[in-house]
Amino acid sequence: MIFENTKAFAQQLDSRDSLNKYRNEFHFPKVNDKEVIYFTGNSLGLQPKRTKAYVDEIMNDWANLAVEGHFYAGKPWWDYQERFANPLSKIVGAKPSEVTVMNTLTVNLHLLMVSFYRPTKNRFKIICEKKAFPSDQYMFQSQVHFHGFKSEEAIVEVKRREGEHNIRTEDVLAKIKEVGDELALVLIGGVNYYTGQVFDMKTITAAGHEAGAYVGWDLAHAAGNVKLELHDWNVDFAAWCSYKYMNSGPGNASGCFVHEKHHTNPDLPRFAGWWGHNKERRFKMEPTFDPIQGADGWQISNLPVLSLAPYLASVEMFAEIGMDALIEKRDRITAYLEFILREIDKEVKGNFEIITPSNPSERACQLSVFLHGEGRSLFDYLMKNGVVIDWREPNVIRLAPVPLYCSFEDMYNFGQILKRGILGK
Repeated sequence: MIFENTKAFAQQLDSRDSLNKYRNEFHFPKVNDKEVIYFTGNSLGLQPKRTKAYVDEIMNDWANLAVEGHFYAGKPWWDYQERFANPLSKIVGAKPSEVTVMNTLTVNLHLLMVSFYRPTKNRFKIICEKKAFPSDQYMFQSQVHFHGFKSEEAIVEVKRREGEHNIRTEDVLAKIKEVGDELALVLIGGVNYYTGQVFDMKTITAAGHEAGAYVGWDLAHAAGNVKLELHDWNVDFAAWCSYKYMNSGPGNASGCFVHEKHHTNPDLPRFAGWWGHNKERRFKMEPTFDPIQGADGWQISNLPVLSLAPYLASVEMFAEIGMDALIEKRDRITAYLEFILREIDKEVKGNFEIITPSNPSERACQLSVFLHGEGRSLFDYLMKNGVVIDWREPNVIRLAPVPLYCSFEDMYNFGQILKRGILGK
C-alpha cells in the first residue's frame, strides 16, 4: 500500500478498519480536554470499559454471598482461573491444559526456574540477551547465587554487534553452540523491551534443546502482541504479564505456560501449594501433594479474583477479535507510523533513527526511535500536548500503536505535533 501523510488518508484507513469500533471500548485520559494519543500500551494498557462490570460482579457476590461466593457466585471463585484456559491458549498458541494464571510475572519466572533451572557442577549456565529488562537480570543473578554460582561465570549474555541495535539470531545460535554441554537454560525476552525486536523463538528453542538445555521465554512484551505457537515450538515454559497489551490493570496477574510433556514428570521439582493440588480432593486437606495434571499444578495459592476480573474482561475481548485480525492491523498501523516518522524527519531535516528492525517479522507493536539532536525537552513537549509516550535514556522514545485502541488518525496527528515540537524551538 502507498501511504499518504494527510488527515484524509488516515481517516480513510480508519473507515476501512474492522477493529476501529473497539476504540470506543476503552477509557482514554485527557489532556487539554482532548483524548490523548496513547503510545504506552507496552507499559500499561488502557482500561476497557467492560472491566467495571466484571469487577462489580465479584463485589456484589462478595456482598451478598460472602464465603459462599467460592461455590455459588455467578462465576464461582474456586475455579475462576479455569475461565482463562481456552482464550489464553489461543493467544499464546497452547493447549488449554498448558496455561494458567497466578501471581505476577517475575514471581512466576522464579517459580518456573525452580522446575527448569536445575544446575549441576558441569551444566549450570544461563543464556540471556544483553540489556534484558532489569527485573530479569536481577532474577538471573539471584537464582545463580542461590545455587552457589557466580554471576560472571553462570550468566552468558548475547550481545549486539558493534554499531548495531539488535541481536542477530545467528549470534544467539552461535552462543548456544559455544556454551554447549555447560548450558542449563536459555531464557530470553520474546520481544526486547528497549528496541522492540522480536526474537526467532522457534529457531532458538530448537537450538537450546539440541544443546540439552531447557528453553523458556519471558513474554511480557509478546503476549497479546505477537503470534505465538508455544506448544508447536516445543517451548518448555513461559510467563507473561497481563497489564501491557492485555489491559488487565496495573501490576496485575501473570499468565504461565508449561508444555504438556512436563505435566506428568514426577522427577520435575516445583514449589507446591494447595491450589495446585488435585482439584477434586483439594478440600480434603490431605498431607501429601498430588498435583493437577497441567499448568494449574504449578499454582500455589488461591487466586485473587478481584485482580483476575479485569484480565478476564480483556481476554474475552481478545477471543471476540482473534489474534490474526489484531496482527493484521498491528502490522499496518505500525508501518503507517514508520512512514509518518520518516516523512516528518524529511520536513524538519532531523535525524530520527528507528532502532526497531524494519523487517515486519522481527518487530511487533513498537517502534523505538533515537532522536539524534533532540533531548528531553521534546519528550516534555509531546506529553504536554497530549501524546503519551515513553522515554528511555539517552534519548529514545518508544511508541506502541496498539491496534485495539489506536487509530490511523492518531498516527497522522502525532506527526503534526512532533513537527511543531521540533520546529517551534
